[in-house]
Amino acid sequence: MEILIEIKRQKGPSDPSYYQTIQYEAESVEESIATVLRRMNAMPDLKDTEGNEVGEIHWQCSCLQKKCGACAMLINGLPRLACDTRLKDFKENLLLRLEPLKKFPVVRDLVVDRSIMMKNLREIGNWLENEAKVTEKGEELAYDASRCLQCGCCLEVCPNFEAGGKFYGAAAFVPVSRVLSELPKARKYRLVKKYRKRVFSGCGKSLACHNICPVGIDVESKLVNSNAVAVWRRFFSKKSKNKE
Repeated sequence: MEILIEIKRQKGPSDPSYYQTIQYEAESVEESIATVLRRMNAMPDLKDTEGNEVGEIHWQCSCLQKKCGACAMLINGLPRLACDTRLKDFKENLLLRLEPLKKFPVVRDLVVDRSIMMKNLREIGNWLENEAKVTEKGEELAYDASRCLQCGCCLEVCPNFEAGGKFYGAAAFVPVSRVLSELPKARKYRLVKKYRKRVFSGCGKSLACHNICPVGIDVESKLVNSNAVAVWRRFFSKKSKNKE
């Protein structure tokens, strides 16, 4: 199988970007994009369609088993994991375009700096300081939320998120949903305050993040549950007290 692969290249954060097109001979349509990139990097004399040397294509990977999220990139315009996307998914396409995620600063080629996601989780205070008793319902919710890879695919399609902005997006409220219901009252108040400022007030409810998660997390249910705990229960509780 022959396919044209167009890769967005950039030597460094301050360097101009350009596209390089490579004619690639695949051994099988079952090859993942990660396999394609590894094979091309193993070809010392690889040239593009204009006869220029390709050189090493920089991209990130770790587990190659859809467990770490490191290989997230734009594949034909959609954020996906390179290890979980196969050539057969694009067998009708003559051209395959690989680009870095656009919501994060580019480091080099397909590598981006996603450290803002961890910074946001630290700022919002998403952790337990003591053991917590988890209900059966909370256990199921926490397990699903724990599968979040922090890959950034949800943020890439979110119309409200921008790196360094006030809204933290699904990469924050999915992990927050794990602990929000289980925190003691004093600790919960601090997290709720941050949640309302960093998630609820900035979310446009477009739910573009819902169907893009590469591991299939039910993002909508996490948002609904967290909003119920952090906003609506408190709202109706205050309203009923005022009536009394």
